[in-house]
Amino acid sequence: MVKPKGRHRATKPTMIKETFFEDYTAGATRETLGRTITETDIVIHAGQTGDFFPHHMDAEWCKTQDFKQRIAHGTLIFSVAVGMTANEINPVAFSYGYDRLRFIKPVFIGDTIKVKVTIGEKRDHKKPGMGVVPELLEVTNQRGETVLACEHLLLVQKRSG
Repeated sequence: MVKPKGRHRATKPTMIKETFFEDYTAGATRETLGRTITETDIVIHAGQTGDFFPHHMDAEWCKTQDFKQRIAHGTLIFSVAVGMTANEINPVAFSYGYDRLRFIKPVFIGDTIKVKVTIGEKRDHKKPGMGVVPELLEVTNQRGETVLACEHLLLVQKRSG
């Protein structure tokens, strides 16, 4: 077999999998691989959001501050972490929002983050045939320190419903 020449972009496998409300188990966990946060991530995020505050962009100014270096935007870490957990398309569920988002510790250029997702206690929703499945997202750095936490709420169709 002849391999084509040139650069190839690796893609994250995505699959479609129906997971109904009844299929989720409280306490079940999954964990992502790591992802290193780069200066490019910070610059692109600043451009997308308009947040060019010196905490993120000015290395010299940051040397005079408590952390002594630039910190990643909390919203950057949130969005990267959420993307890291997305590996399946569930056609019977959708994101209902996020609660209790906390930026616990700063993330610096060169830090590697990973995400642990834990299913919480399921509950019925006012819409017939639907339920809410909360997922606790805990983002940690390479030292095992929690840097971000939030609760992702899924609105999920019931099988019986």
